[in-house]
Amino acid sequence: MDVFAERAKKVHDKLLQKARGIGDDAIRSIVLSLLENPVITFTKVEPRISFYESPAAPKKHHAYPGGLLDHTLGVTEIAEKLIDVYTGIYGANVDRDLVIAAALLHDLFKYYQYERDPLTGGYRPRSDWYFSHDFAMVAELSVRSAPDKLIRVVAETHGTVPFSTIESQIVHQADTTDSQMVSQIQDVIWRACLDIELELGDVKAIKVFNEAMRRVPIFEYAKIYYTRGRDELREFIKKLLGLEKQQSQA
Repeated sequence: MDVFAERAKKVHDKLLQKARGIGDDAIRSIVLSLLENPVITFTKVEPRISFYESPAAPKKHHAYPGGLLDHTLGVTEIAEKLIDVYTGIYGANVDRDLVIAAALLHDLFKYYQYERDPLTGGYRPRSDWYFSHDFAMVAELSVRSAPDKLIRVVAETHGTVPFSTIESQIVHQADTTDSQMVSQIQDVIWRACLDIELELGDVKAIKVFNEAMRRVPIFEYAKIYYTRGRDELREFIKKLLGLEKQQSQA
């Protein structure tokens, strides 16, 4: 976790900076209050992992400590670029404040959904918490008397209801782009970990994968894979985790 702790705090600072740039006073105020202290108040529930530690998802994408913060920043910056494209090229009318606010808030309460998995060394969904993060955010915004237009965009962002605003569509597209990109890189790492399990026999790919995801930023693995190939990635992970010594002793 130490590898990601300092970085996570820096990413959080960047998110706060984005929030401070929101022009609408009411929207800026509520986004900042949630980012500075991301707690659920509409019901009694305690998280089992910290906001800084949380992955964006236990398996699908950004499945590493600090992944939630990375994903949030990635979605926000991609969404800002999409605003420029659709306003600059197509002349679309987009409320930038709403897009940035929804991007910053869309997954904020995900860390309430997860706990550490002692069997795999990664994370897993909690079985005692019944609200998904998107419902929880809509409920929290409602009890905090957030502007209706913000609640509406956040409610639509995940694509579970029909889009009625361009702002929610932009955030949804940014979310999809970032999650799919990182998911594909994780698939590459996962296949290398499966290779290690097949090669060594006495290690589990899921444990190798989760430990590897804690050790090195994900795009370091991508760089090795795209420049040196799958076999070199496998050897890198083995060396990183000390598994080549285990292989030589076998």
